[in-house]
Amino acid sequence: MLSKTLGIVFSNMHDTMMGKLTENRTMASVPFGGRYRLVDFVLSNMINSDVKDVGIITKSNYQSLMDHVGNGKEWDLSRKNGGLTILPPYGRMESVFYRGRLEALGNIYSYIKESKAELVIMTDCDNIASIDYSDILRYHKEKDADVTVVYQNKAIADSVHRDVTTISMDEHRRVNGAYFSPEAKEGNVLLNITVISKRLLERIVGDAVSTNFYSFTQGVLQMGNQRLKIYGYEYNGYVANINSMESYYDCSMELLNPKIRRELFPNERPVYTKVRDEVPVKYGINAVASNSMIADGCVIEGTVENSIIFRGVKIGKGAVVKNSIIMQGSVVGENCQLDCVITDKDVMIRDSRKLNGCKEYPFFIEKGRAI
Repeated sequence: MLSKTLGIVFSNMHDTMMGKLTENRTMASVPFGGRYRLVDFVLSNMINSDVKDVGIITKSNYQSLMDHVGNGKEWDLSRKNGGLTILPPYGRMESVFYRGRLEALGNIYSYIKESKAELVIMTDCDNIASIDYSDILRYHKEKDADVTVVYQNKAIADSVHRDVTTISMDEHRRVNGAYFSPEAKEGNVLLNITVISKRLLERIVGDAVSTNFYSFTQGVLQMGNQRLKIYGYEYNGYVANINSMESYYDCSMELLNPKIRRELFPNERPVYTKVRDEVPVKYGINAVASNSMIADGCVIEGTVENSIIFRGVKIGKGAVVKNSIIMQGSVVGENCQLDCVITDKDVMIRDSRKLNGCKEYPFFIEKGRAI
């Protein structure tokens, strides 16, 4: 059943909310968890669920994404039939870049039409979870649904009110309302995972192009819930929602909790990523590391506490790094003190620097900067 399913990934949704972290990269290629990118979790969910035909829709700044995913071989998506396809934007004079999901789908209409799939799974990259799509597909079939959307009933943080969609349903979980940026403090929050038949998607996208609709929430969930059978599928597992620098920091720090790590990285559903040949971590004589994730290729000669250290990072002698995220290739000099700091890739922090942020506003250093 899933072999006849097409996966579509939106790589740029919500990247404007991440500030400098997505200034020169897509949301999909944001580094996470020491050695991964956000897109790794989506692609791993796809291949673990036997979805072997996947297209990634891009909009801008997708060089790092292309470099990371390559031909898809790390996810077993390098195939003669199907496999991984990068779908760059098709620019027009009146609209160089797409404004919403329907407009993005309109730009790849021919790709969808040529697919031999019967069903389509569409997802963003900002919700990180280990989800078995086969359960969603089975639910979609059982309900004889036109559209199935995945949701989670949870509290809504004030910081995400401006970019969250909730749904209301009847006793059979048929959707009868959709609300963008609701004022409620709790609700059925969409995880932006949608299952729909390919034929229906073709028709909806065709209508959207002719009527200039570009929002899936408005064009389908709000206006189409009376004529379409739209059902909600509840997911009760762990989900990390990344929509701001604050939430990126919080979700990263949650990885230090063993229970959450087990939920996000279950043995039966591995998370695949681009393989890099790195040597094991080298710890100096006076190095101290506690409650931290430290990737291969690092040299640790100072103290690391409650932090996530990406590949190839060097921590100098006497340096103390606490509650921080240090990305690939960065160097922390000797006798530095860092607390609640996020460095992008290839950052140089010179000797004896003291940098402090807070959990609500972590101190961020842009890629390639020297301080």
